[in-house]
Amino acid sequence: MTAPPNFNRLARAYRWMEYLSFGPLLQRCRCHFLPRLAAAELRTALVLGDGDGRFTARLLAASPGIHVDAVDASTAMLRQLESRTLGLSVTTHCADARLWHPDRTGYDLVATHFFLDCLTTTEVAALVQRLTPATAENAHWLVSEFAQPTTAFGRLVAAPLVALLYKAFRGLTGLEPQTLPQHRLALSQAGWRLEADRPRLFGMLVSELWRRDHRLAR
Repeated sequence: MTAPPNFNRLARAYRWMEYLSFGPLLQRCRCHFLPRLAAAELRTALVLGDGDGRFTARLLAASPGIHVDAVDASTAMLRQLESRTLGLSVTTHCADARLWHPDRTGYDLVATHFFLDCLTTTEVAALVQRLTPATAENAHWLVSEFAQPTTAFGRLVAAPLVALLYKAFRGLTGLEPQTLPQHRLALSQAGWRLEADRPRLFGMLVSELWRRDHRLAR
């Protein structure tokens, strides 16, 4: 297994890099389903690779009774997250999510925003299989990701742009994967059902809400 990418030197600038490249769209993807989830009275959530913690802060504001376990391999990113959630119910874990094992079970929510694209398809499948038993029977899994739609825009714009982003992050962080993983296959095979999705930017960005359903596990 390769070392995780090192996002430490990007921590302070990450928010502004994001806005310069995609404006508010990535954050809108992360937060799109929060109103829907707030009605579910979530108690515990596992957030993987949230970076500077903007989603975690919004989640805590939307669901005040929730406790969040936040996992990230970057100490600098975790410090940003902690500064945004100071005094709130968050436990941070500095760890490689590919190897990390939760101490608790019964998570009502797992959130992975622009994180699964840092993994290979095999790594995503292993991650989902390992974490699913730690979730509640009707838990949700929230995903935000890049996508390559099967349209002219997908071929001519999205695919080259995603390839460029991968090359840039390889140079900046040492990111090894260079193609988008098949996260939908991994989730569906582990017993998760796609409940809703919301594409943006002609399908290049997508927000997805999955629901655990043990009847679908293979």
